[in-house]
Amino acid sequence: MTFVLGLTGSIGMGKSTTAQMFADEGVPVWDADAVVRKLYGAGGPAAGVVAKHYPEAIENGAVSREKLRALIAANPAILDQIQKIVHPLVAADRADFLGNVEAPIVVLDIPLLFETGTDRLCDGIVVVSTTGKNQRDRVLGRGEMSEADFELILSRQMPDTEKRARARWVILTQTLDGARRSVKDILAEIAKELPDA
Repeated sequence: MTFVLGLTGSIGMGKSTTAQMFADEGVPVWDADAVVRKLYGAGGPAAGVVAKHYPEAIENGAVSREKLRALIAANPAILDQIQKIVHPLVAADRADFLGNVEAPIVVLDIPLLFETGTDRLCDGIVVVSTTGKNQRDRVLGRGEMSEADFELILSRQMPDTEKRARARWVILTQTLDGARRSVKDILAEIAKELPDA
């Protein structure tokens, strides 16, 4: 039996860094964002479909995230259309991962875990969190999006307080050492619950 651990958190909360900590402990991690990047790449299955509906979002045969962001900022309803295109492709990739991985614990790293109902596939949920100020500073400090882009993404994500309430574990990401300790503690706790522990 494999324990499926869902990992989520709002934008800028430290989810990718925490996912890497699980990987560093030898846990296979399925990364929804990496899958979307692959699907959006030149020749990727999503790039072809997006090109049919939103050709202005395509650059060199791939989906340009900047152009797509600009389209969505002008018309937020486009995001729902894009998700209808991409979600089944992402779900198929995830099912393939779960069907072929052999490990006592796996992590599904999914930003919209609750929003898409994917939490139902998980045996336990970890939410990464930090202060609102940390979150804003991290996102805007990357220089990849405007304050308006950040607010739009936040408005489409379940509030952090609600995610935390629905999680079995919360990892605070103010410090790397604290987050790493939490990862080790969670894995130790799950290991005790596994049938052959």
